[in-house]
Amino acid sequence: MSSEEEQDYMSADFVTAETPREEETYSQKRKRQIVQQLERGKTKSRKVLEAEAREEGLAKAIEDDNRGKRMLLKMGFKEGSTLGQTDNGAALRQPLEVVMRAGKKGIGLESVQKEAQRQQEAKQMHQEVSHRVDFRKKQMERFSEEKIKRQVHAASKLCVDLDDKKGITDNPLTALYLEEQKAADAAKEERNAFGELVVKPAKEDDTSPLTVFETEQEGEQEDSSFKERVQALRQSTDAAKYWVVLTLAHLSLTRPVTKKYDDFERELEQTPLLVLVSTYINYFVLILFGHLRDFLGMTFKRDEYRHLRKSNGYAPIVSDFDSFYTRRLYTRIRDCWNRPITGVPSRTVTLLERTSKDYNHTFTLTGNKKEVLNFSSYNYLGFAQKEGPCATAVAETTQKCGLGLSATRAETGDSELHHELEQLVARFVGKEDAMVISMGYATNSTTIPALVGKGSLIISDELNHSSLIFGARLSGAAIRVFKHNNMSDFRSVLRECISQGQPRTHRPWKKILVVVEGLYSMEGSIVNLPEMIELKREFRFYLYVDEAHSIGALGENGGGVCDFFGVDPAEVDILMGTFTKSFGGAGGYIAGDKAVIDHLRLTNHAYVYAEPISPPVIQQIITSMKIICGEDGTDDGRRRIKQLAENSLYFASRLREMGFIVYGDEGSPVIPLLLFNPAKLPAFSRECLKRGIAVVVVGYPATPIITSRARFCLSAAHTRADLDYTLRELDEVGDLLMLKVSRNKGM
Repeated sequence: MSSEEEQDYMSADFVTAETPREEETYSQKRKRQIVQQLERGKTKSRKVLEAEAREEGLAKAIEDDNRGKRMLLKMGFKEGSTLGQTDNGAALRQPLEVVMRAGKKGIGLESVQKEAQRQQEAKQMHQEVSHRVDFRKKQMERFSEEKIKRQVHAASKLCVDLDDKKGITDNPLTALYLEEQKAADAAKEERNAFGELVVKPAKEDDTSPLTVFETEQEGEQEDSSFKERVQALRQSTDAAKYWVVLTLAHLSLTRPVTKKYDDFERELEQTPLLVLVSTYINYFVLILFGHLRDFLGMTFKRDEYRHLRKSNGYAPIVSDFDSFYTRRLYTRIRDCWNRPITGVPSRTVTLLERTSKDYNHTFTLTGNKKEVLNFSSYNYLGFAQKEGPCATAVAETTQKCGLGLSATRAETGDSELHHELEQLVARFVGKEDAMVISMGYATNSTTIPALVGKGSLIISDELNHSSLIFGARLSGAAIRVFKHNNMSDFRSVLRECISQGQPRTHRPWKKILVVVEGLYSMEGSIVNLPEMIELKREFRFYLYVDEAHSIGALGENGGGVCDFFGVDPAEVDILMGTFTKSFGGAGGYIAGDKAVIDHLRLTNHAYVYAEPISPPVIQQIITSMKIICGEDGTDDGRRRIKQLAENSLYFASRLREMGFIVYGDEGSPVIPLLLFNPAKLPAFSRECLKRGIAVVVVGYPATPIITSRARFCLSAAHTRADLDYTLRELDEVGDLLMLKVSRNKGM
């Protein structure tokens, strides 16, 4: 052992080193831990330490070189005195509490700001909860009123049926007349939505009572409550399929849900076999002679037909079918479309006459004008006017805000008018929030891709608008189609898609979005919304309803299909509509829950990147919507809705009585009259124009190949005299073109 090691071995450190502790038992270890915990518990808290430090500091004398002391001495402070006094003059013995205000720099700023932020968040949360509760309460009250009104509708219709069965036409034992009907009977006149007097020809049934409550004992029914009378009448006979009666406010159309309505094919009259065969023969002859002319032209007139051949290695930019259809079918009757107009397209429209010298390839204006009855515009409630409250408000807004905003809403194009319109739309359709877009087509085509994508499923009605189809394809989601308004086929498609899942992987779908229209613009049919909502509750899919044509035109309050069927708008996830039809404006809207709308405001390309609606157009929409809601203090909106319902029902029923095949549901302002044969499309359009009637004719590919049609769009601006004149002329045209082929004439 070396001397160093020996020295270390004999050092004092080695002698005095701590001997190893013996291994302690569990009880000894536990006892030691308890003692340590008790000792730690005696540690003073931060608050106690701060108080002791404060007292220690107060007890010490302030040194003479302290800056604070020198400043106090300069201000007149004398040693031995205090810094403040109480109300009774005694010296303050406790330090003053330091209060930090938000926004000031110093100690405690962060905690004060956090507390203020917490209070603000709590206040906002309370306001949101209150708003949600108020919204639900208003919705419940609204639907309770709707339920009562539908009961009144049912009772009135049943009374009319009882009158017919009993043969009662005058002097009923007990009659219940509504106040509006009493006033109308007393005045013996009818005015349209614009206050114009309409003279109606006298009829035998004009004196029949609107509603009759007949009882065995006179006065017995008057003593019972109205609700009991309604219930008794319901038990006496079955309700009709459609009820059109005067409610306490206005004439309204209400339609109960029936099992028969789930199959659209049962509602349509089948095409007669002879008409079907002649239609196919007509198309065959047109196509045959068209191809024959092309063959002869490319053989003997190479210069005139060189656009149909390849040129310098370039193929024709237009496909063969599109080129052939345009040249040989559409161009021959091109004068029936794209007719130029001037002025306001309201009850009447002024056409600019034109002529063609090269078989409709080009047109030349003659300088003449012709005013005709307008059945081609979507002016459902008659707000296309150059005078009135809407025109006045638009003129004032134009002077104040100009014509455009020159920026997107994401930049400097967001005005207070946009927010006012969005709040008004949300309130009108019964949703929490809404957003508006400057183009109706883009509203659909950009919203659907923002809602679904790859891994999702879109189930679409086969007759949906092209904007819905384009948006579905743009989204990248899988697409399945079901038969038009056929709920049994819709259920089958749902069951198959859900059970099979995604293609190849068979994983569950991320989302399922069902897309339908409220009112189909080519068919005039109304979506079977109640049964679709029942399926929604069963299969848990999202529902997207396009109310471009139904908003404003359907329902007791003009609220669309939800108002028409008395369905809670909360049952529909997304409500879409346009301002072009019933409001006389432009653009579209999306309404839904606030969280959904906030998401779309960030992801919808038409909202983020496109130009917003111009201020004058917004003002037109706001004013017309307030008139419909009655917020202008008048009943003008209700009178327009009533007039539109009357016109639609009267016009469609008279066409069916004449023997025309008419599609569409009762109460729809879109009335398709079937023409079938493609040669009758231009003939019908030209004959109507000769008689001063402007109407749209539609054929393939906008409709199926055998169901070419004329589409009449009714308006509240049309008078009964306008409709009677049009019906007389259509009666002559129908005989001339042999269009009265219905087997159910008069039904």
